[in-house]
Amino acid sequence: MEDHVKSVLMDESAVKRALIRISHEIIEHNQGLDNVALIGIQRRGVPMAKFIRSYLEEIEGVKVPMGILDITFYRDDLSMLASHPVVHSTDIPFNVNGSKIVLVDDVLFTGRTIRSAIDNIFDMGRPDEVQLAILIDRGHRQLPIRADYVGKNVPTSLSERVMVELEEVDGQTQVLLCAREGM
Repeated sequence: MEDHVKSVLMDESAVKRALIRISHEIIEHNQGLDNVALIGIQRRGVPMAKFIRSYLEEIEGVKVPMGILDITFYRDDLSMLASHPVVHSTDIPFNVNGSKIVLVDDVLFTGRTIRSAIDNIFDMGRPDEVQLAILIDRGHRQLPIRADYVGKNVPTSLSERVMVELEEVDGQTQVLLCAREGM
C-alpha cells in the first residue's frame, strides 16, 4: 500500500518555530542548562537535537553535550523488522550518570521507541532525569509515556501516518499527514 498526502501539517518555518519554542521551554524547565545533555534518536531526532543544541548554546552561551542513539537492537519488534535491519551509529560522548537527559525524536506514537531509548540509556548509566522533546505527538499510546516538550499535537487515526521530512535527511523540511491508499 502507498501513502498519499492529505495535508501539510507544518512547513519549514513552522518546524523551526516549534524547535525554537522547545529550546526555550528546556531552559525554563531546567532553570538553565546545568547538567543538561541532548540525545537525538536516529534518524530524524539527530538533526532536531543538533538544531536545539545550537539554539540553546546561542541563547545561554554554554556548550551543551549531545549524543546520538540508535535503538534498533532495543526494539521489542526487532524480529518483525527486515532480516537485515539498517543500524545507524550510537555515539554518547559524555557520562549519562547524574545528567538531565533530553531525548529528542520526531514523532511520538505508541511510546515503544521511547521505551527502547530509555532502556538503552539506563544500560549506559543512571541519569538524574530523562525528559522527552517531540516535534509531533500523534496520540495512540500503548505505554504510559508522555512528552515534556511538544512541537505540535496532531490527533490522527490509525489509518493515517505522520511523515516528518528534514533537510539533513530528506532534502526538505516539512511535516505531512498521509493516508494509506485503500483505507
